[in-house]
Amino acid sequence: MKKMSLQWRLTCITTLCIAIICGCLTMFVYKNGVYYMDSLQKAVDAQGDDSGGGSEEIYITIPEDKWDEFSNDFSVQVYNNKEDYKRNSLIVSALLALLGGVAAYFISGHALKPIREFSDKIEEVQAQNLADSGIEASKIKELNQLSVSYNKMLERLSDAFEIQRQFTANAAHELRTPLSLMQVQLDLYHSTQHPGSDADTVQMIKMLTEQNDRLGKMVKTLLDMSELQTVGRDEKIILNDLVDEVLEDLELLAQEKNIKLIGKYKNITMIGSDILIYRLVYNLVENAIKYNHSDGQVTVNAYKKQKHIYLSVEDTGSGIPKELRERVFEPFFRVDKSRSRELGGVGLGLALVHEIVRVHDGSISIKSNPAGGTIFEVIFDQKSKE
Repeated sequence: MKKMSLQWRLTCITTLCIAIICGCLTMFVYKNGVYYMDSLQKAVDAQGDDSGGGSEEIYITIPEDKWDEFSNDFSVQVYNNKEDYKRNSLIVSALLALLGGVAAYFISGHALKPIREFSDKIEEVQAQNLADSGIEASKIKELNQLSVSYNKMLERLSDAFEIQRQFTANAAHELRTPLSLMQVQLDLYHSTQHPGSDADTVQMIKMLTEQNDRLGKMVKTLLDMSELQTVGRDEKIILNDLVDEVLEDLELLAQEKNIKLIGKYKNITMIGSDILIYRLVYNLVENAIKYNHSDGQVTVNAYKKQKHIYLSVEDTGSGIPKELRERVFEPFFRVDKSRSRELGGVGLGLALVHEIVRVHDGSISIKSNPAGGTIFEVIFDQKSKE
C-alpha cells in the first residue's frame, strides 16, 4: 500500500470537516427558511379565516376599515420572524463552527501524533545515547524520509564524537611518555647535588617542575574524560561512606587554609560508578577549599527525595558572578585566571564534574550561598537505576 503524504492527510481531513459543517449549515438554513415562511402563511391564514371557504386557494378579504390594522400586524410579524431567523441562524452557525473546530482540533491532533512522538524522541537525545536514539520508519512519507535523514545524522554525530574521544585519548597517551621522562630527569636533578647552580637555574628548574606537574594533571584529566563512556555505571554506592572518604583525603588541604569541613548526610545509596562519583565529590570539595576564604567552611549535604539523590557542596568564598555560572563547566575556563594559576589548577576540574554528572543522567546547577560563597547542587535521577 502506497504511503499517504502528510499534506494529503491534512487536506482530506480539512475537506471532510468543511463539508460536514457546510452540509449542516445548508440543511439548517433550508429547514429554518421553510419554517418561517410557513409561519408567515399561517399568520395570513389566521387573518383570512373570517372570509372562510374550504377551497385550496387562499383569498383574503380585508374590510377597508381593517386594512391598516392588518398591515401593521403583518409588518410586525414579518419583522419579528426575521429577527428570530437571524438570531437563531447566528447562534446555530456559531455552535456548528465551534463543534467543527473542536472536531478538527482532535482529528488533526491524532493525524499529527507521529510528529509529536518524533519531537519527543529528539528531546531525549544525548551525546551518550546516540546509538540508541534512532527512529523507526514511519508510515507517513515525509516523516519516513525525515527519519532516515535523522538516523544518518545520528550516525555521523556518533562517529564524530568517537573520533574526538579517540583523538583526545591518543594525544593524552602520547603526552604521558615525554612528560614522564621529563619528570624523571627533574627528580634526578633534585636528588643530586649541584653546588654550582645559581639562583636563575634553581628558579628555572622549579618552574619546569611546577609546569610539568601541571601538564601531568591535565593529561590525566583528559584521559579520564575520554574514558568516561567506557566506565561501568552499575555499582551500588554508599554515598555517605564515599563522602567521608573524600573529606578525610582532603583534610590536610583544608587544614592548610584553616577550612572547616562539615558533612550532613545519612545512609544514602545510589547506582553509578564508584570511582567517577568519588572524583566528582573530590573535585567539588577541592575547589570549594581552594577558592574559599581562610577560616571559612565547606559543607557537603546529601539526601534522597522520592527517586532523586541530591548532593550539594557549599563554600564561604567570594562566589561566582551569575553571568559566568554556565561557563565554569567549559574546559579551561577560569573565573580568576591569575588566582587559578597561583593555586595550580588546570581548568578541567569542573568540566570533568559536568561530564560525570551527564553520564549519570543527572544535572548540576550553581546557586549563591545565603551565608556568602557558592553552592554546587547535583541531582541524580535514580528512577531507572533501581
